[in-house]
Amino acid sequence: MESVENNALYQVVCSLQFFFYQLIMQKNINFEWVKKSMHLFISIFLIGSIGWPSTSIAYPIFAQQNYENPREATGRIVCANCHLAKKSVDIEVPQSVLPNTIFEAVVKIPYDTQVKQVLANGKQGGLNVGAVLILPEGFELAPSDRILPELKEKIGDLNFISYSPDKKNILVIGPVPGEQYSEITFPILAPDPASNKQVHFLKYPIYLGGNRGRGQIYPDGSKSNNTVYNASATGQITQIIRKKKSVSITITTPDGREVVDVVPIGPELIIAENEEVKIDQPLTNNPNVGGFGQADAEIVLQDPLRIQGLLVFFASVILAQIFLVLKKKQFEKVQLAEMNF
Repeated sequence: MESVENNALYQVVCSLQFFFYQLIMQKNINFEWVKKSMHLFISIFLIGSIGWPSTSIAYPIFAQQNYENPREATGRIVCANCHLAKKSVDIEVPQSVLPNTIFEAVVKIPYDTQVKQVLANGKQGGLNVGAVLILPEGFELAPSDRILPELKEKIGDLNFISYSPDKKNILVIGPVPGEQYSEITFPILAPDPASNKQVHFLKYPIYLGGNRGRGQIYPDGSKSNNTVYNASATGQITQIIRKKKSVSITITTPDGREVVDVVPIGPELIIAENEEVKIDQPLTNNPNVGGFGQADAEIVLQDPLRIQGLLVFFASVILAQIFLVLKKKQFEKVQLAEMNF
């Protein structure tokens, strides 16, 4: 799931390559000039791809790239490995559904929309939200041509995707603007055991992982600028150098060594020069205002024949009660007639 910017960039580079190829095929072309020009254009666009901020490459893609299954054997969803703070999430699903029907799974990711988070460039911005919904085997995203207009209106412009081609029962969404999508409606298609023999009429669990805000750790283990930074040594802070994209903090240890801790822009320093610090003591505040949460629910795949049988049973009970009352009335009339006789 690449960002729109990177997809557009890739298309532009491919178009340039095709253009220069056509030039080369012509006669009387300065091949050295074409070669230099091609390298120049590609370099410019590749540098631009690094510099351009992308909001689409975020937490869902990290999980998809690094984990075959987002839910570990312990029940922990892997998004919690990068999003360290815990926040609440909620999911609402019907108690039971019929085969081959579409139902709603409503995911709620509540947070204070007035709160701003630290962005990758160190500035303040709104929070994004995202979710991973782990459905039972056989359940999957509903086809768009079967979704009713009322449900489409609830979904809005959201684009749900499968976690991987072989895991259509695991859906991911995000990051999307939290102010607009703190409540996300998933359209789910229930399976039909008549056509899928691996599915049965049972009660199934549904697992949810929901997040708001950026993570604190990247998959490679490095820290983002949305977390607290601690001192790597004990000593005195002898120098603080503020740069454009980071802050260098020099700590002189008791044995005279100089240790430099580099803090990216974003977190605010809570220490000053000539101040004594201990190892692992916080040098910055914790700018994180988001967090990740998990929730689960249960849903019953109901057999229509069971419902029909239950209705027949209720009808038979009602008829039996009616006949019992009528028989009682008839018996009372016979007794009254015998007493009068």
